[in-house]
Amino acid sequence: MIVTAWIFLATAVDAAAGIHDMQIHEISGKTMGTFYHVKIAHPGKIDRVLLKNKIDARLQAVNNSMSMYQKTSEISRFNRSPENTPMEISDGFFLVLKEARALYDLTGGAWDGTIKPLVDIWGFGTTQAGGKMPTKSTIENALANTGFDKIILVEKTLAKKKSGITLDMGSIAKGYGVDQISELLRENHFKNTLVEIGGEVVGSGEKKPGKPWNVGITTPDKRLDKQTVYQAIALKNRALATSGDYRNFIMLDKQAYSHIIDPSTGYPVKNGVVSASVLAATCTLADGLATALMVMGPKKAIALVNRMANTECLIIVQENDGTFSDRYSTGFPVQKK
Repeated sequence: MIVTAWIFLATAVDAAAGIHDMQIHEISGKTMGTFYHVKIAHPGKIDRVLLKNKIDARLQAVNNSMSMYQKTSEISRFNRSPENTPMEISDGFFLVLKEARALYDLTGGAWDGTIKPLVDIWGFGTTQAGGKMPTKSTIENALANTGFDKIILVEKTLAKKKSGITLDMGSIAKGYGVDQISELLRENHFKNTLVEIGGEVVGSGEKKPGKPWNVGITTPDKRLDKQTVYQAIALKNRALATSGDYRNFIMLDKQAYSHIIDPSTGYPVKNGVVSASVLAATCTLADGLATALMVMGPKKAIALVNRMANTECLIIVQENDGTFSDRYSTGFPVQKK
């Protein structure tokens, strides 16, 4: 997924924090082919070196499960495994896959973690494929090796019903990583935090008393060289994830094709949706659901989110004249632009 959230960094001193000034402590690093940023509102000093080591270790555990670029990761070993051969998986990977199955069912297959063959042939995956328009037969062959219903998940074991089935959790892994770091910070008694990986973000507690963390949704315009804020969002104990077609795309025959693939057709989505942002209780859900909403289109996407508890969304559609129009779920916190 693309970097689509703009973090407004808070550095102001809070005089109401009591005896000690409330400070914003920052920790950052690299993970999952992008960067992570952590903000902690806390009076006094913290051991940043120790905390960064803990964060990096937790993120490495996530990569050990879901990185397709690590040959020894759980997902890489599964992708090489033959059909009907269960492999034991870690508790964390098992929980993510349970959430992935629920998301697949919830969205009617609009989110599908087995579309790696399609992602590869369009040039967005781990192979060197791409650079030209895939043929109809190539797409049909790839589609034959997809379908999350061909995944067997039983008692912390994982297997596939067909040898060609592979997993690509790229549209959910960063969100899970954000949740893991937020949990780690709570375990270390930090209640007021902002965690971001590649644009997916969770805000916990407050930046300072009475002031939530502020983040922004990026303007989904391919023509812009720099990111600009389309809408600001206040986050308190919620996650925000955005999926969009405006940063990761390819040009084929003078046409732009998004990295968001429709699992039902095998083609990049072309339904007018250029950005989908989701507010949810966890970043794992928000991350995966944002991708699914891009596939579903505005009408079905809004209808689905309006049926879900503690979940809201903003769908941005680019009209034929190039202008943007917004579709909000019932409880999305609309702000004037």
